[in-house]
Amino acid sequence: MKFPRIFTLSVLLSLLAPAIAAGGPGLTVNAYGRGHVSLNGKWSAIPDLYDQGRRMEVYKNRTPQGNTDFYEYSFDTGCLRLDVPGDWNSQTPELKYYEGTVWYARPFEARAIPGRRSVLHFAGVSYRATVYLNGNEIASHEGSFTPFEVDVTDFLSSDGKNFLVVEANNRRTPDAIPAEAFDWWNYGGITRDVLLLDLPERHVSDYTVRLAPGTSDIVEAEVVLSKPEGGVPVDVAIPSLKSKVALTTDTDGRATGRFRAKGLKLWAPGAPVLYDVVVASPADTVTERIGFRTLGVDGTKILVNGRPEFMRSISFHEEIPQRRGRACTMQDAVQLVGEAEALGVNMIRTAHYPQNEHIVRLAEERGILLWEEIPVWQGISFTDSATLAKAQRMMTEMITRDKNRCAVAFWSVANETRPSPERDRFVKALIDTVRALDSSRLVTAAFDNIGYDKKSGTFTGADNIPSLLDVVAVNKYMGWYAPWPLDPEKCVWDFASGKPLLISEFGGEALYGQSGSEDIASSWSEEYQERLYRDNLAMMSRIPNLAGISPWVLYDFRSPFRFHPLNQEGWNRKGLVGDRGDRKKAWHVMHDFYMSKKNGAQ
Repeated sequence: MKFPRIFTLSVLLSLLAPAIAAGGPGLTVNAYGRGHVSLNGKWSAIPDLYDQGRRMEVYKNRTPQGNTDFYEYSFDTGCLRLDVPGDWNSQTPELKYYEGTVWYARPFEARAIPGRRSVLHFAGVSYRATVYLNGNEIASHEGSFTPFEVDVTDFLSSDGKNFLVVEANNRRTPDAIPAEAFDWWNYGGITRDVLLLDLPERHVSDYTVRLAPGTSDIVEAEVVLSKPEGGVPVDVAIPSLKSKVALTTDTDGRATGRFRAKGLKLWAPGAPVLYDVVVASPADTVTERIGFRTLGVDGTKILVNGRPEFMRSISFHEEIPQRRGRACTMQDAVQLVGEAEALGVNMIRTAHYPQNEHIVRLAEERGILLWEEIPVWQGISFTDSATLAKAQRMMTEMITRDKNRCAVAFWSVANETRPSPERDRFVKALIDTVRALDSSRLVTAAFDNIGYDKKSGTFTGADNIPSLLDVVAVNKYMGWYAPWPLDPEKCVWDFASGKPLLISEFGGEALYGQSGSEDIASSWSEEYQERLYRDNLAMMSRIPNLAGISPWVLYDFRSPFRFHPLNQEGWNRKGLVGDRGDRKKAWHVMHDFYMSKKNGAQ
């Protein structure tokens, strides 16, 4: 049997195109809304610390054929069994700190059907994935937090019995994103859903539906078919509004157009309105819930639907602390988004990477704005062109997945990267990529190189990147990593003047239930953290261009960075909520502040 050439997603960067709907990195938009079979469940697994599995060709899943035949592996009885989706670190004690390769495997039944395509969709595998089907390598992908997929129609067994193997590897390397050191747990495995999509041969592969710029009821749509073919009729409709447009594809299989949606209500923070939008071609029909809103900047204000909106935000990792593992289900999303909602937020910063689609869609359903970013975190290989290509591909995959989510207000290109010519070129290239893909959102990045200048008596900093952004964000840990140069209420800021400024991180660590002096950081006490929050809020009240606040962080989270044997034990304790779900005193400080902002206090 002749098999197609290996499908390697890293080459798809060449597909970048100026329109948001164009040039998706081989992804089917709205994968969960297509006909599919879930391949979640228990998978067989073989840890491979010394990377011998390829030499042994474990992906062929061979069995002994004669008396002298044997193989030193087996995916059958006695094999480790791991939940998919899920990380391996939290499922068995032996793999808690494991960094390396694990081979996942499972059988499934499917046959090639004339006129249909079977596509494997992986919502996320950490960090590198190589996919094998029926003994053949068919796809590879790098990056833990963005989806990838491969058409497997031509690889399916004629008898319908298939064997799928995924080689997952989470080993840290200098050219990875993030690189070798980062302040969260290095979870490995198939951490998100695996779907087998069933699609028509000529299906709707990509579409973008949103408000036309400068309007409140004109919807613009762009639809791309899976095969380039001109003259194909395509309809886009909002049935509940009796609004519809009939389009025709060009020779590239693309159709664009606008239509008025009379009576359209805008999605807004705290007041979400979503519509069933139907995209139909002769061979395919896709329905998705989509909201419509406007977004912009006016001086130092962020505007949502033309009105200033102060960002009452919080960050969290994609982790359930009580389980000490990755958040991977809708139930997990309900916990994380629900706790953020209880705090009084109108925005969530999904730090420091694109989080799973359950979280994104649930936040939108509940009327919460989103800041999304890729893990360009502190020091990575800014001089390496291949690393830049990875970052651009990750950004493309994130935007392709979430471009129809009206809750997404910000695309962030970097976190705490230090200025240098190489870094500046790298980040500028990412900004250019984002703007080429999607001009409808605000572009931002978080900086930590802001300090107190004794000569001017202000908090300021020098950096070439803020001038390229729509909104500037600063991480500043006054009272924790930086001592107060003067009383908080006397601090003056002069940074990114004329642009909206977000304080995207601040805070300090406290062990839940630990009492101590509010003046001594080493007490690790709730009282110190509470005082620190009050002091920082007092300082922020004097920032003239402040447009929002996002403390770090909602929950305590696991991190190998954190060595203290009594107060940390491998946890970053900056959470407003402890690792068992208990709210600390500082939680109430932020809740009261956000309630006052929500009720109109300035």
